[in-house]
Amino acid sequence: MKLGLEVLLTEQANLLRNARVGLICNPATIDHAFHHAADLFHEHEQINLTALFGPQHGIRGETQDNMIEWQSFLDARTGVMAYSLYGETRQPSAEMLNDVDVLVFDVPDVGTRVYTFIYTMALAMQAAREAGKRVVILDRPNPINGLDVEGYLLERGHESFVGMYPLPMRHGMTVGELAQMFNDEFGIGCDLTVVPMQGWRRAYWVDETDAPWVLPSPNIPTPDTTMVYPGMVYVEGTRLSEGRGTTRPFEIAGAPAADAYELATALNNLSLPGVSFRPHSFQPTFQKHAGALCHGVQLHVT
Repeated sequence: MKLGLEVLLTEQANLLRNARVGLICNPATIDHAFHHAADLFHEHEQINLTALFGPQHGIRGETQDNMIEWQSFLDARTGVMAYSLYGETRQPSAEMLNDVDVLVFDVPDVGTRVYTFIYTMALAMQAAREAGKRVVILDRPNPINGLDVEGYLLERGHESFVGMYPLPMRHGMTVGELAQMFNDEFGIGCDLTVVPMQGWRRAYWVDETDAPWVLPSPNIPTPDTTMVYPGMVYVEGTRLSEGRGTTRPFEIAGAPAADAYELATALNNLSLPGVSFRPHSFQPTFQKHAGALCHGVQLHVT
C-alpha cells in the first residue's frame, strides 16, 4: 500500500513544482520509513517548502493534553515558520498564506466526527479559497475501515469545532473523501486536488494494512483506541474520567464514587455484541479526577 504522501513524492511531485508550499501536518504525518513529511518536503529538490501549519496538539507534538492551545514558532529543522491552527486562530490567516501558493494537508484521521483534524482541513480549504490558493490533500486510511457507518448525524444548529457538518459519529470515509464532500456537497468550493492512496481497500482496519502506526494524537496511543473512541469519547461530556492521564485513554472510565463491580455488571447485562467490561480502578495523572483513585471499567473488544 502507498500513502498519498508517497504517491505524491514518487509520481505526482509536479503538482508542487514552481510553487511555494505550505504543509499542514502533525507528528503522524510520516511515510512507511517513519520519515516526517516536513523533512521530506524540505529535502525534496522539486518542492519549495515555505511554511508549516499544525492542528490541535501541534506539528511535532507540542501539547499533550486536550484543548491546550499552542503558539506559532520557527521550526528549527526546516527553517520555516510553523503556524498554529489551534491558538489565536483555527484557520490560516491571509498573512500566513502570503508566502504560500499551494496548501498541502496530510494529517491522519480516526474515522470519528468529533476529531478536530478534519475541521482544521475544512477551515484551511475555506481560507485557501478566499486567498486564491490551491489545496492538495494527501489521502490516508480510515483506521476503523471505510465500510461501517454508525451513529446519528450532527443536528443543524449544533455546529462547532468538534462537528461542523452533518456527519454520522463514525463516518466511514478517508480524509480525501471528506475533503471532496466538504468541497462539493457543503459548498467550500476551493481549487482542490486529492492524491489518492494505492492498494488500500475499504474493508481494511488499520492493523490489516502495512501502514506504520504513530499515534495521531497523544490520547490515541494504539489502534485499539481507535476502535473504541467513537463511543467512548462521549464520556468526555460526563463527570466520569475517560482515562485521560492514564496509559489506556478511552478504554477505561470511572470516578472516585463509582462502584467498579456494579458498573461492570450493569454494562455486561446489556449484552452488547463484541465487547466485555471488566471492573477496573485507576488514578489519572491529569484531567478529570487527577490524582484521585477512580473505580470503573475497562472495555475489552472481543
